[in-house]
Parts: sequence; structure tokens; C-alpha cells
Amino acid sequence: MPLTMTREVFITCAVTGSGATQDRSPHVPRSPQAIAESAIDAARAGAAIVHCHVRDPESGAPSRRLDLYREVTERIREAEVDVVLNLTAGMGGDLVFGPPDAPLPLRETGTDMIGAEARVAHVAACQPEICTLDCGTMNFAEADYVMTNTPGMLRAMGRIMTELGVKPEIEAFDTGHLWLAKELVKEGVLEAPALVQLCMGVPWGAPDDLNTFLAMVGNVPPDWTFSAFSLGRNQMAYAAAAVLAGGHVRVGLEDNLWLEKGVLATNAQLVDRAVGIVERMGARVMGPQEVRAKLGLVKRAPQ
Repeated sequence: MPLTMTREVFITCAVTGSGATQDRSPHVPRSPQAIAESAIDAARAGAAIVHCHVRDPESGAPSRRLDLYREVTERIREAEVDVVLNLTAGMGGDLVFGPPDAPLPLRETGTDMIGAEARVAHVAACQPEICTLDCGTMNFAEADYVMTNTPGMLRAMGRIMTELGVKPEIEAFDTGHLWLAKELVKEGVLEAPALVQLCMGVPWGAPDDLNTFLAMVGNVPPDWTFSAFSLGRNQMAYAAAAVLAGGHVRVGLEDNLWLEKGVLATNAQLVDRAVGIVERMGARVMGPQEVRAKLGLVKRAPQ
């Protein structure tokens, strides 16, 4: 498959995520103020887009609280630096089964299943330019946990996002997720050209070897825009691979805590490292206004 390198590249910073990383690095932000400040620092370092989750300020556990999302988005919007806001809509589809010999009832700890409108309530309230749509159900590394996104749920969430005028970023963890995404566009649930994030190396989705990556890239329609990332030590290698394959870049503490062996990173340091990779490849890093123009995004005030 011929590759056409991207010459104008945007960088997304995934600021904090919902994984259990809050006690593994002092740089993983917890409070709305810390998340917003880390996002603003990442924007100053060259990120055109910031992808935000929220966490309980005390425990660091992932949260869906609307007041936390409002505070994060308000702080980012009030900053002097401009940046495209991307909020997760991935929470609220968590199933944790009992052990193999007694899978039911579901475990209360960790299970969090809510309806489509509730899963995007913060998106409707905060009006980001982008929000994520995890386009499939998937086993994660945990023994009995399933990230649940049925076709019916995705159709309902996708329609709400489209009606809100918020661009979905399709999170594709395997080739079948891209297959379903193309069907949603065909049905008119999502608008074309779509925006895709290729999520590589997440157990047990698509492994981050290059053959699998190129298979994922090959399943993205040519008029769509894609970005890609991998976890941990392969994060920066995938910054280069994504650009070489015709895509854009995602880095950040959601996916990787380390700047190098033994050195914990900040979000701004990871973005700065990615900027250096992109520019040394002969490409140019895009700003937020350019990204809005490219993707047809509208910056709006919250309701």
C-alpha cells in the first residue's frame, strides 16, 4: 500500500484519561483546575486539540460529574491560549461480570451502565467542538471487565452528537470498529468525512505492530481524517508512524507516563517531544484555527 506522508499535522494531547494512573505519577492531573492547567500547558507546547476526561478531585477515580466537566471546559476556554476542546463520551458503558463460574449478577463495583442521553449529557451542556465515540464493544486487560458499546447504543449516541453539531471522533480499537463506523456514516447517523482515532496496542484490541497498523489505516476511507497513538514506550514511535502513514498525532498522559526510561513526563513535555518529531520529519504543526477549518468545527459557548 503506498503511503503519503502528512505535511501539515495536528497534535492531540490526551490529558488524563480514566485509567488507574493517578497514583503512578504526580503529573497525572486530578482536579478540574489541574486538568485545565495541564491542557493549557499542552496547548502552549503545540497541541491543537486537548482530549479531556474528568476525575474525582480527592481519589483521582474517573468521574462523569457534570460540574467537573463544566469547570474544566470553562477554565480552558477562559485561558489566553486557544485550543480545540475534545471531551470523552466513553464512560457509562462499563460491565464487570462475576467470576467465570458465576458471571451473574454483575459486580456493583466497576459496573456503570447508563443510557445514551446520559452518556452525552456533559457534551450537550459544555458544547465542545469534538467528543469521542468508542465504536465497538471490547475486552480490556482486566479479567471480567467489558467496555460495552452496542450498535444500538452507538446509533443513538451518534445521532445525538450529530444533532448537537459536535463532531464525533471515532475511537477505533480494531478493524471491526472501522467497519461499523463506515456503516454509521452510510446510514446517515454520522456525517462524512469522519474523524477517526486509531487506538493501537490497547489489550485486547489491535496490537501495535506495523502490519496491523497498516491494516487499520487501509480501512479508513481516503476522504476521512485519522490520528493514531500507541501506549507506553511506543507512543513517540507512533507519532512518527502516524505522520508517515498520512495521519495525525496523539500523545499525552492518558496513554503514556514516561518521557524516557526513569523520567516521568508532563503533558507539555510529551507534546513538545511530538512537535520535534513532526518537524524533523519535514512536516508543519497545525494550530487550532487551522484544525477547525480543516475539520469543519465550530467553537461555541456552553449552554
